[in-house]
Amino acid sequence: MAHSELPTMKPFRATHIWCNIIVALQSEVEVKRRRHHLKHHDDCFLGSDAVDLILSHLLQNRYFGEAEISRPKVVRLCQALMDNKVFEAVGTKLFGKDKESTFEDSSCSLYRFTTMHRWIDVVNEYQAPSPGLNGLRRRQGRVNFSTNRHDSSLEELLSNLSLKPVTSSLNETSQLSQTVVDEIWQEQTILRLLQLIELPILDSLLDRKEHQPKPRNVSTNTDVIANNLLDREILKAFGDSQNDDWLSSAIDLLEFLPDRMVVEISRNLPESSSDTDQCNRLLFDAIAKHYNQTKDPLLTNDYFDIHTGVAELLVNGKFEPALEATQLCLKLLDSRNRDELRRLLHFMAVTAQPTSVALQKGVANRILMKRTFGKAIVFNKNLPKGKADLLVLFLLDHQKDVFKVPGSLHKMVSEKLMLIQSGGDPDSSTGHTYCERLTHAACESNMRKTTRDELLLLLKTIDENPKLPPKEKKKVLAQFNKSHPAIFIQYFFNALRQS
Repeated sequence: MAHSELPTMKPFRATHIWCNIIVALQSEVEVKRRRHHLKHHDDCFLGSDAVDLILSHLLQNRYFGEAEISRPKVVRLCQALMDNKVFEAVGTKLFGKDKESTFEDSSCSLYRFTTMHRWIDVVNEYQAPSPGLNGLRRRQGRVNFSTNRHDSSLEELLSNLSLKPVTSSLNETSQLSQTVVDEIWQEQTILRLLQLIELPILDSLLDRKEHQPKPRNVSTNTDVIANNLLDREILKAFGDSQNDDWLSSAIDLLEFLPDRMVVEISRNLPESSSDTDQCNRLLFDAIAKHYNQTKDPLLTNDYFDIHTGVAELLVNGKFEPALEATQLCLKLLDSRNRDELRRLLHFMAVTAQPTSVALQKGVANRILMKRTFGKAIVFNKNLPKGKADLLVLFLLDHQKDVFKVPGSLHKMVSEKLMLIQSGGDPDSSTGHTYCERLTHAACESNMRKTTRDELLLLLKTIDENPKLPPKEKKKVLAQFNKSHPAIFIQYFFNALRQS
């Protein structure tokens, strides 16, 4: 009796996918305090991060078999999640009312989870363990009651996206540790980069380690530390009180400046909050001074070969491969550098807008941004200045897209994870092949053939060298015959036959 009821316990196909997406998003997306326009917001995540995570989740679990899943389709799924109040947009209310309700796949759009959506009970029931048969029956009744009303709407959405759930793929798979998953992401990122650009040396990529954040101060004086924190809070409050995108992006960047400079800015703020030009100049000069003193570029020289390859793609007008290679490079970047680079590029993009106040007479703000912050972003004495400038301007113009994770990488990671979870050989190739595995006998055979061919080429060079005196040539050929008689006989036998 109990066994006959167990198969009916599972929710409908669409609800199963819906619940898994919500659980994955809530448990894995990066939620933290973020700044948006006028003020800071707690417990927020980025729209682009939500798309990246859901796309990776769908590809990894293969709910739809081999169906193609693109970012626009995932954006529509995110829109459905927002329409159903799973999460809400942050900073879009005007006079207490929603100003917009469109989900944006952007690193500038913020969202926050809400507990007021109608699926929260379904997800909780889906995750909760049941103690026995009576519990199973009670859970079955509640889940079916909740999902009967809404499952058809999600089924309709999946149908409109040309996605049909595959029943056989809904079985739970074994969970991999986060360390293994991270290693697969790194491995597949490098493999995809190898398909786009030439990387002669991989040591710096394979040995990559997460850098520990550097403390801004080493002072043990509690009064000094308290004052530093107070000055930062003063600047944040000042930014919250101003309706200025430029000011907001500049104050966001102060997190990465040393305390001494932040204190100096705080103490020199204009007395009148209406004197925005003086305040903007003060902030810009401090930020420019800091990044002009920075020794290590944010795009570290561990990735110099990638920077060179991307610059070469840009020179040849191959913008799409250049964008994907840049996205892959930033995926490998240290998390602190990545966050700082995101904020710096956003500040540069806001400043470079035509409507922004000119900071230097006779020089466009966009060019000024490149000159001022170029070396802080990418710098290497072996990278020509023209290519470095081209790369900086490319990052500036595409700052909203370069931090997204390309769909090709999602697919590669998904296939590798599925292979491992199904018990396959993790070293087997599932995509582009760079080399093939040889047996010991085949390796020995190739080595002998290569050695023989090179010796024949050397002997031919000696024999046909017109600058070598006859007496010297005879002596060298005798030495060669003594060391490699078989090669010597083969060469002159073949030469005799050809003549």
